[in-house]
Amino acid sequence: MESMLQEFLGYFGDSRYVHAAVLVGTALVMAVITDQVIIRGLKAWARRSATDLDDRLIQLLHRPIFVSVLVAGLYLALLQIDLHPAALRFFQRCLQTVFLVTWLVSTFRGCSIMIELLSRLERRFTAIQPSTVSLFDKVFKIGLAGAAVYFLFLVWGVDVGAWLAGAGIVGIAVGFAAKDSLANIFSGLFILADSPYHLGDFIVLDSGERGVVTQIGLRSTRLLTRDDIEITIPNAVIANAKILNESGGRWEKERLRVKVGVAYGTDIDRVEEILLQVARSHPEIDKDPEPRVRFRAFGSSSLDFELLGWIHQPVLRGRVLHELNSAIYKGFAAEGVEIPYPKHDVYLYPQTPSGEKEP
Repeated sequence: MESMLQEFLGYFGDSRYVHAAVLVGTALVMAVITDQVIIRGLKAWARRSATDLDDRLIQLLHRPIFVSVLVAGLYLALLQIDLHPAALRFFQRCLQTVFLVTWLVSTFRGCSIMIELLSRLERRFTAIQPSTVSLFDKVFKIGLAGAAVYFLFLVWGVDVGAWLAGAGIVGIAVGFAAKDSLANIFSGLFILADSPYHLGDFIVLDSGERGVVTQIGLRSTRLLTRDDIEITIPNAVIANAKILNESGGRWEKERLRVKVGVAYGTDIDRVEEILLQVARSHPEIDKDPEPRVRFRAFGSSSLDFELLGWIHQPVLRGRVLHELNSAIYKGFAAEGVEIPYPKHDVYLYPQTPSGEKEP
């Protein structure tokens, strides 16, 4: 490669400065050609997709591609000039810095576009949701900035080890001082990655809290209860809690169970018909799966039945259960079906003067 370069430069005489100028001019032409060829090829590929995000990513590649080819030409041009080693090293570091900063700026902008693209693919990347786009965007950008600073230190010959040791000591001190906050932050990241629940899900915690998830933050999760009270739970607490996600599973539907007992001697077929009629006539009970009735047990004073029906959303459970109970009571009353309840018979015996009970 070097021999081909020297052979090419030989056509322009023996002047090193002329050779350097030729390399700079050639680099400019190659930068424009390379940029146009690569961008056109990528644009042709991007036309197959329906989203405009890939087009925005391709637009960001114009400057870094152009600068990369130009920097390579300038780097070769510097080698042609008889410079002092210190001056040559300084200019080379300047070119490397330009290369790093150019790609860093474009990567910063492209990071936001990539996070937005992944957030639209919620089925594949469940951790990245519209509510967490800002969080992941900042995390990735902080990581990119840290990597860029590290490589810039290497380019300019700065001792990275001392800086890393100092940062480690500071990190340990900060970790001890803010261990609770860090525990919440790491728990929040695990929750976002594992996705045991999403915004809008209806969840129940083992401590009894029950409500709709309104916000999943870096430090805490917020629930809105049925009483319109907002509960803020630290992520470190909720990450170690048993979570019942009533909106999870293959669908958001939930099965409602209504237990009822009837007196012994009641026509059980008629009881089943009444319960099914109540369920089928209720607008909030789904037709698929169909409601059903189960004869569960022979109780101490009743025949125990259970009405099973599916509701559209878990949040409807309280109201629908109230309406079903009311309809069942009215239906049983209209049909003369007795709902047994505990009864106690008290017998009083008169006593004789001697204190004995009369027969």
